[in-house]
Amino acid sequence: MDPLDRIDEIIELVQEARSVPMSRTNFMFDRADMVEHLDVLRSELPSELRKAAAVLDERDRIIEAGRREADRIISEGEAEHARLVSVNEITVSAEHEGARIIAEARTEAQRLREEVDDYVDTALANFEQFLTRALASIERGRDKMHALREIGTFQGEDERPLPF
Repeated sequence: MDPLDRIDEIIELVQEARSVPMSRTNFMFDRADMVEHLDVLRSELPSELRKAAAVLDERDRIIEAGRREADRIISEGEAEHARLVSVNEITVSAEHEGARIIAEARTEAQRLREEVDDYVDTALANFEQFLTRALASIERGRDKMHALREIGTFQGEDERPLPF
């Protein structure tokens, strides 16, 4: 029988018991009968109490295991969050550094192009001056040669070597 049913039975016995003469609260009850009922209740209660205690212990173990698992999941989540934030910060930092390096490289390339253009322009200008002087010298030499031929032709048919 369920211990609660046993308690209900004892309460009913107490309520039906005869009152002591001239008292409203005291009653008469067979002591041996009451002790027997309480012994039966006591024998039933420990197994039920043990079952209830075992259920409570199991509940506490399950709750504690759930808390540990929740703490582990939260800890792993926080670690993953920190890793992802770190990875994101590294990525952003690397992108900024890459953009800075590319900008510097473009600036340096433009500077080098300008220097090369200036150098080539100077070299071509010098070469142009050299060629202009050379052409002028060639032109003067040809003019002298033509002038000497004309002079040599007008002087007769002497075969004198040319002065140059």
